[in-house]
Amino acid sequence: MELPHHKASKFAPQDFISNMPDNVITNILDRLPLQDAVRTDVLSKKWRSNWTMLSQLVFDDDFFKYLSKTEGENNHTRIISKIFRQLRGSITKSVLIIDETLDDLTLKNWHRTPLNLPTHLFSCVELKHLKLNYCYFNPPPTFHGFPNQLSLDLCVGFEEDFELREFLARCPLLENLIIDDCFKEGKVVQVTDIAKNQNLKMLSLELHDLGNMCIISSSTIFELVGSLPKLQELHLGFHECSVSLSSVCGAKKRFPTVFPCLKVLKLSAICLDNGMELSCAFDLIRSFPNQNLQTLEVACEFDNASTSAICSPEVDYKTTRLLHLRSVIFENLKGLN
Repeated sequence: MELPHHKASKFAPQDFISNMPDNVITNILDRLPLQDAVRTDVLSKKWRSNWTMLSQLVFDDDFFKYLSKTEGENNHTRIISKIFRQLRGSITKSVLIIDETLDDLTLKNWHRTPLNLPTHLFSCVELKHLKLNYCYFNPPPTFHGFPNQLSLDLCVGFEEDFELREFLARCPLLENLIIDDCFKEGKVVQVTDIAKNQNLKMLSLELHDLGNMCIISSSTIFELVGSLPKLQELHLGFHECSVSLSSVCGAKKRFPTVFPCLKVLKLSAICLDNGMELSCAFDLIRSFPNQNLQTLEVACEFDNASTSAICSPEVDYKTTRLLHLRSVIFENLKGLN
Protein backbone atom coordinates (compact mmCIF):
# COMPACT_ATOMS: atom_id res chain seq x y z
CA MET A 1 0.00 0.00 0.00
CA GLU A 2 1.42 3.36 -1.03
CA LEU A 3 1.61 5.97 1.68
CA PRO A 4 0.15 9.42 1.02
CA HIS A 5 2.78 11.89 -0.21
CA HIS A 6 2.48 14.21 2.81
CA LYS A 7 3.15 11.33 5.17
CA ALA A 8 6.07 10.00 3.10
CA SER A 9 7.83 13.35 3.41
CA LYS A 10 8.06 12.83 7.16
CA PHE A 11 10.50 9.99 6.56
CA ALA A 12 12.73 11.96 4.12
CA PRO A 13 16.23 12.78 5.47
CA GLN A 14 16.61 16.34 6.65
CA ASP A 15 19.22 18.62 5.04
CA PHE A 16 20.96 19.71 8.22
CA ILE A 17 23.96 21.20 6.37
CA SER A 18 21.91 23.51 4.15
CA ASN A 19 19.92 24.72 7.15
CA MET A 20 22.93 25.65 9.24
CA PRO A 21 23.47 29.35 10.09
CA ASP A 22 25.24 31.42 7.43
CA ASN A 23 28.33 31.99 9.56
CA VAL A 24 28.77 28.23 9.98
CA ILE A 25 28.41 27.59 6.24
CA THR A 26 30.91 30.37 5.53
CA ASN A 27 33.33 28.81 8.01
CA ILE A 28 33.09 25.50 6.15
CA LEU A 29 33.50 27.07 2.72
CA ASP A 30 36.55 29.05 3.86
CA ARG A 31 38.27 25.74 4.57
CA LEU A 32 37.71 24.37 1.07
CA PRO A 33 39.98 25.06 -1.91
CA LEU A 34 38.60 28.19 -3.56
CA GLN A 35 37.60 26.44 -6.79
CA ASP A 36 35.66 23.81 -4.81
CA ALA A 37 33.94 26.41 -2.66
CA VAL A 38 32.71 28.27 -5.75
CA ARG A 39 31.54 25.01 -7.35
CA THR A 40 29.12 24.35 -4.47
CA ASP A 41 26.67 26.62 -6.30
CA VAL A 42 25.59 23.58 -8.38
CA LEU A 43 24.53 21.50 -5.36
CA SER A 44 21.06 23.00 -5.03
CA LYS A 45 19.12 26.26 -5.14
CA LYS A 46 19.95 26.85 -1.48
CA TRP A 47 23.67 26.62 -2.23
CA ARG A 48 23.61 28.73 -5.40
CA SER A 49 24.90 31.87 -3.68
CA ASN A 50 26.44 30.52 -0.47
CA TRP A 51 29.97 30.83 -1.84
CA THR A 52 29.50 34.62 -2.16
CA MET A 53 29.75 34.79 1.64
CA LEU A 54 33.40 33.65 1.54
CA SER A 55 35.65 35.68 3.83
CA GLN A 56 38.97 34.09 2.87
CA LEU A 57 40.34 33.84 -0.68
CA VAL A 58 43.43 31.84 -1.58
CA PHE A 59 44.50 32.05 -5.23
CA ASP A 60 47.13 29.31 -5.21
CA ASP A 61 48.71 27.02 -7.81
CA ASP A 62 45.82 24.56 -7.68
CA PHE A 63 43.34 27.36 -8.34
CA PHE A 64 45.23 28.60 -11.41
CA LYS A 65 45.70 25.04 -12.71
CA TYR A 66 41.96 24.51 -12.42
CA LEU A 67 41.27 27.74 -14.31
CA SER A 68 43.73 26.82 -17.04
CA LYS A 69 41.94 23.52 -17.61
CA THR A 70 38.38 24.86 -17.49
CA GLU A 71 38.58 28.49 -18.62
CA GLY A 72 41.82 28.83 -20.53
CA GLU A 73 44.93 30.74 -19.54
CA ASN A 74 43.72 34.08 -20.92
CA ASN A 75 40.69 34.33 -18.64
CA HIS A 76 42.37 34.36 -15.23
CA THR A 77 41.94 38.11 -14.69
CA ARG A 78 38.29 38.05 -15.76
CA ILE A 79 37.40 35.14 -13.44
CA ILE A 80 39.19 36.62 -10.41
CA SER A 81 37.50 39.99 -10.98
CA LYS A 82 34.13 38.26 -11.26
CA ILE A 83 34.70 36.45 -7.96
CA PHE A 84 35.49 39.71 -6.16
CA ARG A 85 32.49 41.49 -7.68
CA GLN A 86 30.03 38.83 -6.52
CA LEU A 87 31.22 38.56 -2.92
CA ARG A 88 28.70 39.82 -0.36
CA GLY A 89 30.66 39.63 2.89
CA SER A 90 33.83 41.29 4.12
CA ILE A 91 37.18 39.75 3.20
CA THR A 92 39.33 38.96 6.23
CA LYS A 93 42.11 37.15 4.36
CA SER A 94 43.31 37.13 0.77
CA VAL A 95 46.35 35.24 -0.52
CA LEU A 96 47.76 35.45 -4.03
CA ILE A 97 50.41 32.95 -5.05
CA ILE A 98 52.27 34.55 -7.94
CA ASP A 99 53.60 32.39 -10.74
CA GLU A 100 57.05 33.33 -11.99
CA THR A 101 55.72 33.18 -15.58
CA LEU A 102 53.20 35.95 -14.83
CA ASP A 103 53.35 38.85 -17.33
CA ASP A 104 50.50 41.15 -16.22
CA LEU A 105 49.70 42.03 -12.60
CA THR A 106 47.48 44.66 -10.95
CA LEU A 107 47.38 45.05 -7.17
CA LYS A 108 45.03 47.68 -5.73
CA ASN A 109 45.06 48.17 -1.99
CA TRP A 110 42.12 50.16 -0.59
CA HIS A 111 43.07 49.58 3.04
CA ARG A 112 44.38 52.42 5.20
CA THR A 113 47.67 50.62 5.68
CA PRO A 114 50.05 50.31 2.70
CA LEU A 115 50.55 46.76 1.47
CA ASN A 116 53.95 45.10 1.73
CA LEU A 117 54.57 43.31 -1.55
CA PRO A 118 55.51 39.63 -1.46
CA THR A 119 59.19 39.05 -2.18
CA HIS A 120 58.22 36.43 -4.74
CA LEU A 121 56.84 39.19 -6.99
CA PHE A 122 60.34 40.43 -7.75
CA SER A 123 61.34 37.07 -9.20
CA CYS A 124 58.75 37.36 -12.01
CA VAL A 125 61.24 38.24 -14.73
CA GLU A 126 58.59 37.71 -17.44
CA LEU A 127 56.47 40.53 -16.05
CA LYS A 128 55.49 43.04 -18.76
CA HIS A 129 52.70 45.10 -17.16
CA LEU A 130 52.62 46.06 -13.47
CA LYS A 131 50.14 48.32 -11.68
CA LEU A 132 50.49 48.90 -7.93
CA ASN A 133 48.21 51.02 -5.75
CA TYR A 134 49.13 52.00 -2.18
CA CYS A 135 51.92 49.48 -1.72
CA TYR A 136 55.44 49.63 -0.39
CA PHE A 137 57.88 49.02 -3.21
CA ASN A 138 60.63 47.19 -1.38
CA PRO A 139 62.56 44.80 -3.66
CA PRO A 140 65.15 42.50 -2.08
CA PRO A 141 68.88 43.13 -2.60
CA THR A 142 68.98 40.30 -5.15
CA PHE A 143 66.44 42.04 -7.40
CA HIS A 144 67.81 42.79 -10.87
CA GLY A 145 64.79 44.45 -12.45
CA PHE A 146 62.10 43.40 -14.91
CA PRO A 147 63.92 43.10 -18.25
CA ASN A 148 60.66 42.63 -20.20
CA GLN A 149 58.70 45.44 -18.51
CA LEU A 150 56.60 47.50 -20.96
CA SER A 151 54.26 49.44 -18.67
CA LEU A 152 54.54 50.53 -15.05
CA ASP A 153 51.85 52.28 -13.00
CA LEU A 154 52.96 53.20 -9.48
CA CYS A 155 51.21 54.71 -6.49
CA VAL A 156 53.73 53.42 -3.99
CA GLY A 157 56.03 54.18 -1.12
CA PHE A 158 59.78 53.72 -1.40
CA GLU A 159 62.26 52.73 1.26
CA GLU A 160 64.69 55.50 2.15
CA ASP A 161 67.62 53.73 0.49
CA PHE A 162 65.69 52.71 -2.64
CA GLU A 163 66.87 54.27 -5.89
CA LEU A 164 64.13 54.54 -8.50
CA ARG A 165 66.74 55.44 -11.09
CA GLU A 166 68.45 52.08 -10.69
CA PHE A 167 65.15 50.22 -10.91
CA LEU A 168 64.05 52.02 -14.08
CA ALA A 169 67.47 51.43 -15.62
CA ARG A 170 66.79 47.71 -15.22
CA CYS A 171 63.60 48.04 -17.30
CA PRO A 172 65.19 48.86 -20.68
CA LEU A 173 62.04 48.17 -22.73
CA LEU A 174 59.74 50.40 -20.66
CA GLU A 175 57.30 52.34 -22.86
CA ASN A 176 54.56 53.55 -20.47
CA LEU A 177 55.34 55.05 -17.05
CA ILE A 178 52.75 56.41 -14.61
CA ILE A 179 53.79 57.71 -11.21
CA ASP A 180 50.63 58.86 -9.45
CA ASP A 181 52.11 59.53 -6.05
CA CYS A 182 55.06 58.71 -3.83
CA PHE A 183 53.54 58.68 -0.39
CA LYS A 184 56.79 58.12 1.48
CA GLU A 185 57.46 61.54 2.96
CA GLY A 186 60.86 62.93 2.12
CA LYS A 187 61.34 60.56 -0.82
CA VAL A 188 60.80 62.20 -4.20
CA VAL A 189 61.29 61.29 -7.83
CA GLN A 190 64.14 63.10 -9.54
CA VAL A 191 64.32 64.08 -13.20
CA THR A 192 67.43 61.95 -13.59
CA ASP A 193 65.47 58.92 -12.34
CA ILE A 194 63.39 58.95 -15.51
CA ALA A 195 65.56 60.65 -18.11
CA LYS A 196 67.49 57.55 -19.20
CA ASN A 197 64.40 55.55 -20.23
CA GLN A 198 64.58 56.70 -23.82
CA ASN A 199 62.04 54.15 -25.05
CA LEU A 200 59.23 55.89 -23.14
CA LYS A 201 56.20 56.69 -25.30
CA MET A 202 53.81 57.72 -22.50
CA LEU A 203 54.74 59.50 -19.28
CA SER A 204 52.33 60.57 -16.53
CA LEU A 205 53.62 62.37 -13.45
CA GLU A 206 52.38 64.23 -10.42
CA LEU A 207 54.73 67.20 -10.43
CA HIS A 208 54.97 67.43 -6.65
CA ASP A 209 56.88 64.15 -6.79
CA LEU A 210 59.62 65.75 -8.91
CA GLY A 211 61.28 67.90 -6.30
CA ASN A 212 61.72 68.79 -2.66
CA MET A 213 59.05 71.00 -1.09
CA CYS A 214 56.79 70.37 -4.10
CA ILE A 215 58.42 73.04 -6.26
CA ILE A 216 58.59 72.67 -10.02
CA SER A 217 59.52 74.87 -12.99
CA SER A 218 58.89 74.65 -16.70
CA SER A 219 62.63 74.35 -17.32
CA THR A 220 62.67 71.20 -15.16
CA ILE A 221 59.87 69.71 -17.25
CA PHE A 222 61.64 70.56 -20.52
CA GLU A 223 64.86 69.09 -19.17
CA LEU A 224 63.02 65.83 -18.55
CA VAL A 225 60.96 65.66 -21.74
CA GLY A 226 63.88 66.75 -23.86
CA SER A 227 65.70 63.55 -22.91
CA LEU A 228 62.85 61.32 -24.15
CA PRO A 229 62.93 61.43 -27.97
CA LYS A 230 60.17 58.83 -28.48
CA LEU A 231 57.65 60.41 -26.11
CA GLN A 232 54.16 60.64 -27.66
CA GLU A 233 51.97 61.39 -24.60
CA LEU A 234 52.76 63.60 -21.62
CA HIS A 235 50.39 63.86 -18.62
CA LEU A 236 51.30 66.30 -15.84
CA GLY A 237 49.40 66.79 -12.58
CA PHE A 238 49.79 70.10 -10.73
CA HIS A 239 48.00 68.96 -7.57
CA GLU A 240 49.84 70.11 -4.43
CA CYS A 241 52.52 71.60 -6.61
CA SER A 242 54.10 75.04 -6.23
CA VAL A 243 55.52 76.51 -9.41
CA SER A 244 58.74 78.44 -9.01
CA LEU A 245 59.33 81.97 -10.29
CA SER A 246 61.59 80.65 -13.02
CA SER A 247 58.46 79.49 -14.84
CA VAL A 248 57.32 83.10 -15.28
CA CYS A 249 60.66 83.99 -16.80
CA GLY A 250 60.55 80.81 -18.87
CA ALA A 251 57.43 82.04 -20.66
CA LYS A 252 59.51 84.81 -22.23
CA LYS A 253 62.19 82.58 -23.73
CA ARG A 254 62.15 79.92 -26.37
CA PHE A 255 63.02 76.28 -25.87
CA PRO A 256 64.57 74.17 -28.63
CA THR A 257 62.24 71.96 -30.64
CA VAL A 258 63.37 68.54 -29.43
CA PHE A 259 60.03 66.73 -29.08
CA PRO A 260 59.31 65.44 -32.59
CA CYS A 261 56.94 62.66 -31.50
CA LEU A 262 54.81 64.41 -28.88
CA LYS A 263 51.14 64.30 -29.92
CA VAL A 264 49.18 64.44 -26.64
CA LEU A 265 49.57 66.93 -23.78
CA LYS A 266 47.37 66.64 -20.68
CA LEU A 267 47.60 69.11 -17.80
CA SER A 268 45.48 68.43 -14.71
CA ALA A 269 44.70 70.06 -11.35
CA ILE A 270 45.73 73.54 -12.52
CA CYS A 271 44.80 76.33 -10.11
CA LEU A 272 43.27 79.18 -12.15
CA ASP A 273 44.00 81.87 -9.60
CA ASN A 274 47.69 80.96 -9.50
CA GLY A 275 49.47 83.11 -12.08
CA MET A 276 52.72 81.17 -11.95
CA GLU A 277 50.95 77.85 -12.51
CA LEU A 278 49.12 79.27 -15.50
CA SER A 279 52.33 80.74 -16.87
CA CYS A 280 53.95 77.33 -16.65
CA ALA A 281 50.98 75.77 -18.48
CA PHE A 282 51.06 78.45 -21.22
CA ASP A 283 54.79 77.98 -21.48
CA LEU A 284 54.37 74.27 -22.11
CA ILE A 285 51.55 74.68 -24.64
CA ARG A 286 53.28 77.33 -26.74
CA SER A 287 56.78 75.86 -26.61
CA PHE A 288 56.10 72.32 -27.72
CA PRO A 289 56.29 71.68 -31.49
CA ASN A 290 52.71 72.65 -32.23
CA GLN A 291 52.75 71.30 -35.75
CA ASN A 292 52.87 67.79 -34.19
CA LEU A 293 50.70 68.32 -31.11
CA GLN A 294 47.24 66.90 -31.85
CA THR A 295 45.46 66.61 -28.48
CA LEU A 296 45.35 69.09 -25.62
CA GLU A 297 43.47 68.42 -22.38
CA VAL A 298 43.38 70.86 -19.46
CA ALA A 299 41.61 70.09 -16.18
CA CYS A 300 41.35 72.65 -13.38
CA GLU A 301 41.22 72.13 -9.65
CA PHE A 302 37.62 71.62 -8.52
CA ASP A 303 37.95 74.35 -5.89
CA ASN A 304 39.14 76.84 -8.52
CA ALA A 305 36.89 75.88 -11.42
CA SER A 306 35.22 79.28 -11.90
CA THR A 307 36.54 81.38 -14.77
CA SER A 308 35.99 84.49 -12.66
CA ALA A 309 39.04 83.49 -10.63
CA ILE A 310 41.41 83.24 -13.60
CA CYS A 311 44.64 85.13 -13.10
CA SER A 312 45.78 85.77 -16.67
CA PRO A 313 49.54 85.41 -17.14
CA GLU A 314 51.59 87.76 -19.28
CA VAL A 315 52.10 86.02 -22.59
CA ASP A 316 53.79 87.39 -25.69
CA TYR A 317 51.45 86.02 -28.32
CA LYS A 318 53.77 87.19 -31.10
CA THR A 319 56.10 84.33 -30.16
CA THR A 320 53.28 81.77 -30.03
CA ARG A 321 53.02 79.54 -33.07
CA LEU A 322 49.78 78.48 -34.68
CA LEU A 323 48.24 75.38 -33.06
CA HIS A 324 47.23 72.46 -35.26
CA LEU A 325 45.16 70.61 -32.69
CA ARG A 326 42.58 67.99 -33.58
CA SER A 327 41.10 67.64 -30.10
CA VAL A 328 40.83 70.14 -27.23
CA ILE A 329 39.17 69.30 -23.89
CA PHE A 330 38.72 71.61 -20.89
CA GLU A 331 37.40 70.06 -17.68
CA ASN A 332 36.04 71.47 -14.40
CA LEU A 333 35.38 74.92 -15.82
CA LYS A 334 32.26 76.91 -15.02
CA GLY A 335 31.09 80.39 -15.92
CA LEU A 336 31.87 80.16 -19.64
CA ASN A 337 29.37 81.71 -22.09
